[in-house]
This record gives sequence, C-alpha cells and structure tokens, in this order.
Amino acid sequence: MNRYLSIFLTFARACLVRDMTFRANFLLECVTSLGWMSMNLAFYVLIFTFTSEIGKNTGWSKEPFFAFVATGLIINSIVQALFMPSAEELTEMVRTGGLDAVLVQPLDAQFMLSMHRVDFSSFANGLVGVGLLGWAVSRMDYQPSPVAWLLYPLLILCGVAILYSLIIMLAAATILLGRNQSLYDFWFYLTNFSRYPAEIYSGPWGGPIRMLCTFVIPILLVVNVPARVIAMPLSGESWGLIAAALIAAAASLLISRLVFQAALAKYRSASS
Repeated sequence: MNRYLSIFLTFARACLVRDMTFRANFLLECVTSLGWMSMNLAFYVLIFTFTSEIGKNTGWSKEPFFAFVATGLIINSIVQALFMPSAEELTEMVRTGGLDAVLVQPLDAQFMLSMHRVDFSSFANGLVGVGLLGWAVSRMDYQPSPVAWLLYPLLILCGVAILYSLIIMLAAATILLGRNQSLYDFWFYLTNFSRYPAEIYSGPWGGPIRMLCTFVIPILLVVNVPARVIAMPLSGESWGLIAAALIAAAASLLISRLVFQAALAKYRSASS
C-alpha cells in the first residue's frame, strides 16, 4: 500500500509540475470550469425564485438543495481530477499499443491505467463546493449532528467509489472494443441522473428510473445519501440508505475489478 501511495504521489507531483509549466492554460481551465458551474448555480437560484422546494413535500428547500449541489460538486471534482484524465487516455493507448507497455510493468494494471494522471484544475469546483456547503448548512433550520458529520466524508468516499467503478467498467469496454469514445459520453449522460434528488423521480416514468438507478446502477446513491445525511435529520430511512450506499460501493468495486480483469484476459496487443 505504501508503495502504491508513493507512486501515486510521484504521478501527482509530475502532473502538478506540468500544469504549473503552463500556468495560463491551467488558470483558463479553472476559469472555464468555474464559469460552467456558476451558470448552473444561477439556474438553481432562478428556480427558487418561483418555488420553495424541489418536488412537492420532498424537504429539498433552497438551503438543503444547495447542500445537495455542493455535495455533488465535491464528489465529481474528486472523480474528474483523479480518475477521468487517465481513463480518457485509454482508448488511444489500446489503439496505439501503449497498453502493452503498461501490462509489462511490475504494478497493478488497473492502478496504472486509472491513476497516472491528475487534473488539478478540476479541484476548483470541489473547493467551491466546500464553500457552498458551509454557506448552505449555516443557513439551514436544521443543523447536522456530530454523527452526521462523521458519516458525511465516509459517504462521499462511497459516492466516489461508485463513480470510479463505473469508469473502470467503461474502461474495460474500451479494451474489448478497441475504440469506444462514445461510452465516456455515456458516463456523463448517466451521471446527470445523480444531479437531482431521488424524490423527483416518481410517477409512471420516474419510478422505474429511480429503481433502475438505485438497485441496478446505483447512481442515485452517489450524491443523495451523503447530501441527505447532512441536510436532513437522521431517520430509519436514512440509515437504510446509508447501508445501501456502503453495500453498493463495495459491490461496485468488486464487480468492476472482475470485469476489468476479464477484459484484460481477452486483450490482444495492437501488434497481434
């Protein structure tokens, strides 16, 4: 474990040096990311000028909902900074044979392929998310308990684990198909479901979507569970969701590992 941590820190340091070599580009990426995020926040502010909560009797009024948004920013910034840059390179590595060089290294291939690049500019949204969370919590009528604050970072990690597992399974599809850039677009489309409280998915269409995105692809657990813990009082339903998030995170990591190893077993080098 210490060896892999040391290697990851070496990767991160090299990426930071590269980013600081091109500071103007780094700042532009930060500004672009923050600009896009600011437009989304402005849209939510506009919504709350016409309604007091998202969904009737859901409890997601303005401040709790912004705590939800902040949680999503934190989770997605971690995933996009630590895992997405490496995964995005995999298609080209498979096509050109770069994957061959990774597989002969005396290191775990999944670690090398998913964590060799770090995009520090993506942490900008996460920092804004932390500030937004502090603002939202300070203005809520309900104040989270110490237990909620202890559970919150654990559930953030569960959300990151679920998204990471999804990326790994898409990476496995890349290895099998050779080129599937559209599947990474699918990742962004799918994660859009996690941007809103699960309660809005109701009725004849929303109900099946909620079931699918909770029990089959547990994308609705990524943000909803940690946000609910911090924005609403803990209840029996909350503890059930917490258990579901922990189980989903562990199961997702296990399944993604098995899928990735199966894909590697079927891989044939670009020269074969």
